[in-house]
Amino acid sequence: MAHSAIDRITEGMPVERKDATRYDPQYDPLTSPGPGHGKQYAPTYWVATAGVAPPDDGPLTKDLDIDVAIIGGGYTGLAAALCLAREHGIKAVVLEANKTSWGCSSRNGGQGQNASGRLSRSQWIERWGKDVALKMHDEIQEGFDHFKSLVAEIDCDAQPGGHFLIAHRPRMMEKLAAEAKVWKEVFGYPSELIDQETLHREYVNDAEAAGALHEPEGIGIHALKLAHGYLRLARAAGARVHPGSPVTGWETINGVHHLHTPGGIVRARAVGIATGAYTAPGLHASLTSRVMPILSNSMVTRPLTQQEITACNFRTTQVLTDTRTLRFYYRLLPDNRLQIGSRSAITGADAPNPRHYDLLLEGMCRKFPALRGIRIDYSWWGWVDVSHDMMPRIFQPDPKQTVYYALGYGGNGVSYSQQAGRRLAEQIAGQSARQTLPIFTSPLPGHLFAPFRRIGQRMLYQLYFRRDEKP
Repeated sequence: MAHSAIDRITEGMPVERKDATRYDPQYDPLTSPGPGHGKQYAPTYWVATAGVAPPDDGPLTKDLDIDVAIIGGGYTGLAAALCLAREHGIKAVVLEANKTSWGCSSRNGGQGQNASGRLSRSQWIERWGKDVALKMHDEIQEGFDHFKSLVAEIDCDAQPGGHFLIAHRPRMMEKLAAEAKVWKEVFGYPSELIDQETLHREYVNDAEAAGALHEPEGIGIHALKLAHGYLRLARAAGARVHPGSPVTGWETINGVHHLHTPGGIVRARAVGIATGAYTAPGLHASLTSRVMPILSNSMVTRPLTQQEITACNFRTTQVLTDTRTLRFYYRLLPDNRLQIGSRSAITGADAPNPRHYDLLLEGMCRKFPALRGIRIDYSWWGWVDVSHDMMPRIFQPDPKQTVYYALGYGGNGVSYSQQAGRRLAEQIAGQSARQTLPIFTSPLPGHLFAPFRRIGQRMLYQLYFRRDEKP
């Protein structure tokens, strides 16, 4: 019997922990006072199977005078610290409020794709024109190549081979064919359009699938093992990483940033913000209403039997995403479990409601009817940083202030967060002259109706659901 969402939250949680450090399933970036201080991880599959965490530098216990502070100890922050040390000779200090990679970096689906943000390549052309779109493609591809090189250094259960974009309705095949044409003719990016029969016979029998578009770039990874690898590499290069050290106050005096933490004040000459959807309210004025946190649910089954694998005809371990606006992302993990995720509740207060778990479970069963009734061993949710124009930014909001941020991946940050960290490091080191793309030269856009965004989100979700499920 499948476990309920509430069961999955409470099982395995250490009862001896003080309430202040326990995992909070209702945490909400828009209403909670901050991400916390030393809180436990969400009960994810990745946390349960990552093994012993590598050493860090422990919570901050004294004042520091440093060149660079990075706020946020997830993929982006650790990648920025690694790049600062390796490529620029700057040994940064990373400040993480809770445990290293406590936020999205330990709650995502582990899908490294050759993308960033929510826009497709054809939408890049519509927004910026062909010349900028071509440069954007080169930037994303360069980032994916760097991502692959780091994955090769880290034991993170990599599953390479590419990415299938699954048409969840027959009408979506026409759109996939049009996108494939743009990929080939404009970007020279190879792809293969696969019909339903071939997909079911040679790759996977997703009962909803009407076919798919396959791209050669895509890697599945173990989310927390990847983060642990970044942590090891960054510290080996000379960076310091302090978990349990939230920034609770920020003053800039004579150009020096005084970052207040429970254990001491960090005085830094430059600050990089890499907090994703878990950005504390009021952390910095440049980020007010700049990112919309969106919840994503995920679950992992018990290991599938060989009979179940055959019934689903899982012949690939590549990453899979369907064409819904409220998309499903899924794949067969190395230990033969199925991982699947999709969008979830609107608010943190509603996140534990079992109906969101049930909706995701039913989505899995529609795709793989042979798995109906299978036990779910892990269920969790996490916040995704979505920018209001659906593309990320790595940006210095005020040229007079040595403050920089990298945010807004829209659910496509597993791979590009590494490149964003590199670009953030370049800006901090004063080497950003060639960063001419709009994602480097313009801020995250604000939103005039920020206080009412969730009303709009609720309405959009209803619209998207009706559109997605239309035959």
